[in-house]
Amino acid sequence: MKLTKTILAVATTAAIASFSFGANAADKLKIGMSFQEMNNPYFVTMKEALEEACASVGAEVVITDARHDISKQISDVEDMLQKDIDILLLNPTDSVGIQSAVIDANKAGVVTVAIDAQAEGPIDSFVGSKNYDAGLKACKFLADSIGGEGDVAILDGIPVGPILERVRGCKDALKDYPKIKIVTVQNGQQDRAIAMNVTENILQSAPNLKGMFSVNDEGSLGALSAIQSSGRDIKLTSVDGNPQAVEEIAKGNSPFIGTSAQYPRDQVRVGIGIALAKYWGANVPKEIPIDVTLITKENAKGFSW
Repeated sequence: MKLTKTILAVATTAAIASFSFGANAADKLKIGMSFQEMNNPYFVTMKEALEEACASVGAEVVITDARHDISKQISDVEDMLQKDIDILLLNPTDSVGIQSAVIDANKAGVVTVAIDAQAEGPIDSFVGSKNYDAGLKACKFLADSIGGEGDVAILDGIPVGPILERVRGCKDALKDYPKIKIVTVQNGQQDRAIAMNVTENILQSAPNLKGMFSVNDEGSLGALSAIQSSGRDIKLTSVDGNPQAVEEIAKGNSPFIGTSAQYPRDQVRVGIGIALAKYWGANVPKEIPIDVTLITKENAKGFSW
């Protein structure tokens, strides 16, 4: 967390310094953020942090929800550009598919920062979690918790950068355990109900399953319901730090044993700080990684977003 705090301090200092030279302009600032979805506490927390930050600097904020529809997200960004936004914070539902909107924002002279998921095209910066580390930590903990052997399943998700990196990190972690076998990788679409149904099918086809990794906590909570209904002893780990997931982990007797927690508020705050610094002429880093923390029953009670 030391690096993350240092980056956050630098971004905040840059933003404050910018305001000292452009306080009058601050009142006219219009910041837009396009989310890939809002049906997830993780993104709701980001939205809250965005609204708080924009209110603190007197900026107008425009927020849209793509609902995982890239065509809608492109249209949403185009609408924001028509409203003359100064800064675009972009949480893409499709890192490649959003490129045309990024190009249009660049042509319009709008500062563009990708948040949480990378976006193709001429963005000014990207702020996101260390997703490879998130998958690595969660799956190493899972492997150790099942004694370093047995069948494991991966509950995959929508193929955007963060999800792909989590799965890559998980698979790399499990390579260090030759007695562990990944028996299936299936897409739960990061959705609780869908993940529950997919997990039920996995349980039927994998009678010796000992562990499962899900790419996000919403999916994990669906998987948890299926595991508990089955009555089987299967360990579950994930990524996010969702309050409900953390509460479940804190019980200490749940199949849900750990999650690699992200910091959605920090991602938005750093993203705004970097965007403001760029808006007023500062040179900014092209990428800012945010640390993740493994949450287990040992530290769950003291954690919150």
